[in-house]
Amino acid sequence: MIKYIIVDDETASHHIIKEYASNISYLSHQKSCYNAFEAIEYLNENTVDLLFLDINMPKLSGFDFLKTLSNPPRIIVTTAYKEFALEGYELNIDDYLLKPYGFQRFITATNKVSELIKQLKNTDTSSIFLKDNKKHHQVKLDDILFTEAYGNYVKIHLHDKLIITHQTLTSLEELLPKNQFIRVHKSFIIAKNKIVLIEGNLLHIAQHKIPVGKMYRQNINQLLS
Repeated sequence: MIKYIIVDDETASHHIIKEYASNISYLSHQKSCYNAFEAIEYLNENTVDLLFLDINMPKLSGFDFLKTLSNPPRIIVTTAYKEFALEGYELNIDDYLLKPYGFQRFITATNKVSELIKQLKNTDTSSIFLKDNKKHHQVKLDDILFTEAYGNYVKIHLHDKLIITHQTLTSLEELLPKNQFIRVHKSFIIAKNKIVLIEGNLLHIAQHKIPVGKMYRQNINQLLS
């Protein structure tokens, strides 16, 4: 069962999502929040799997709210504004539903989230397999220092070697447990326990210096709070 909440200031949007979701057996509605502050209060006390999130809300926008979450659930954005799609995917959302959207499009988005959740539950939390050319390396998560985007590839920096795998940084992020890894830049995900020093907008990990992107500074602030 996937537990979800809705964060949207429009009552009609809540009705549509709940009506569509009522036809999908694995979705379980937990809470309807009409602004980001209601959602923050609820998530401080409860855990959910999925959040349907509007962007244009009073006082605190959907994306600004999302940046406050240190360990967000799966996110499906529901909005009337197509121009924010790129920013949404940079924040690692799972899908972007442009209002008005139909039932078929809704099912596509929720099925995608369902499959991602299943994959994560079936993933060994101590190691992952990474393909390098025609080889598959089993890599212990504790050996990863950080990962770096490299065009259509990702560099996996380990204690003693470097592995280059043919995938995107976002797809790799889906495999990495959020309690151990954190995205600090559009091109970098780091292991939290490998940080030696935080110096302004630079993270020192072993002999490396990793930049912190403006969009991800909040993630570092969460570590320090």
